[in-house]
Amino acid sequence: MFNLFRQRELLEKDTIEWLFDVFAWGLRNFDRRVFFDETILVIPSNKHFPGRVNSVEGMAGLIFEQVKTYAGMKHWPCKLVDQTRISEPVQAAKVLIDGDIRGAGGIEPETVADEHKLLIAYNPHQINNPEAMIASYAHTLAHYLGSMAQEPPPGGEELWPHTTEILAVFMGFGAMFANSASVFRGGCGRCHNPLAERTAFLSQDEITYALALFCVLKDISNKEVLPHLKKHLRPIFKKAVKQLRQENTALDKLRAVK
Repeated sequence: MFNLFRQRELLEKDTIEWLFDVFAWGLRNFDRRVFFDETILVIPSNKHFPGRVNSVEGMAGLIFEQVKTYAGMKHWPCKLVDQTRISEPVQAAKVLIDGDIRGAGGIEPETVADEHKLLIAYNPHQINNPEAMIASYAHTLAHYLGSMAQEPPPGGEELWPHTTEILAVFMGFGAMFANSASVFRGGCGRCHNPLAERTAFLSQDEITYALALFCVLKDISNKEVLPHLKKHLRPIFKKAVKQLRQENTALDKLRAVK
């Protein structure tokens, strides 16, 4: 009968274990020092995304360069294109990364031919939904970064898009992923543009839990996060943080990853 008073877990045990495994995979393959010393919680505000350009292409470019910097991938050669102008399948580019794969130790090349740049497609409809655009960029960069891992991802290829969403949270973009994981469809139909949404592979609960894991590992307080989350996500985040702080053994294992 005492089980009636136990707090229900937000996620299934297997899902929580997988989230921990993805973070451990990230720490092993993409420099734990960069995660703990350089990675920040990126927030959807003018503080982290200042500036304005009077064109869709210009704004898309400005936002992307800021995302690249926060991702620790500023030195990765990329080419930004409007996805509505892509008529043929994109061929994978052969890219050489100088210096550290991620973080301040990366070396920016002086010149790079287009065929050696990673193609990043942006959705022009997302220009008025910047959180979705930021999350979409971060997910694409996480895909490219994840492909450089020295070991297979947890869950294998079947869970690759889900794994790279968590990798983007690991890179600091969890708030935007949580806020854009699901879109409210009520109200005025003219106010809703489905073309501006992003494709989400994980639920709001799963992404919010991953965001909480990121913040607990980096000792980021709730008050730094909650104002930047949608109201209905705040109780989920607080509950996830509370549950995670009871996972001392699992957290210590993550902190000890080499």
